[in-house]
Amino acid sequence: MQNKLRKLKITELNRISQEDFKNAPKIPLIIVLDNVRSLHNVGSVFRTCDAFLVEEVYLCGITAVPPHAEIHKTALGAEYAVEWKYFSNTLEAVQELKQKTYHIAAIEQAENSISLDKLQLKNERYALILGNEVKGVDSQVMELCDSCIEIPQFGTKHSLNVSVVAGILIWEVFKQLRLS
Repeated sequence: MQNKLRKLKITELNRISQEDFKNAPKIPLIIVLDNVRSLHNVGSVFRTCDAFLVEEVYLCGITAVPPHAEIHKTALGAEYAVEWKYFSNTLEAVQELKQKTYHIAAIEQAENSISLDKLQLKNERYALILGNEVKGVDSQVMELCDSCIEIPQFGTKHSLNVSVVAGILIWEVFKQLRLS
């Protein structure tokens, strides 16, 4: 006997309102976008942050900010629910996060990085820095980070799209901090 699958209707998904989202408990995570140039990537990060109750997004440098039609195209309104803050440069954002005692991790391929499959989060607040689509996380920013996380890859390319990286990492943080 074959299982019958039926796609759920939007009304069956039991999603919360934007106001309820703002009041909902969040995972202790801030996503920092370090000079991310693609507005579609920015929108996608907002949408993923909405899906997994991320505390806030820091938009730095050339990273575009809402409201913007191209961000909205992929965020689909998540940019109105998820808290965000703009910094003219990422170093300012990192300094603020250090003052607030966040554990700051660059997402980069680097010496002494922690492979995502070995990552074990503690009961702390985290900030993950995702870098520019071409240059990655700025080296001056990396020097201020507490750690570096690397997603293992096995194909021919040396990197993943920044919004894909965000999705993988946010889900892992959510699993470890919210579901444990």
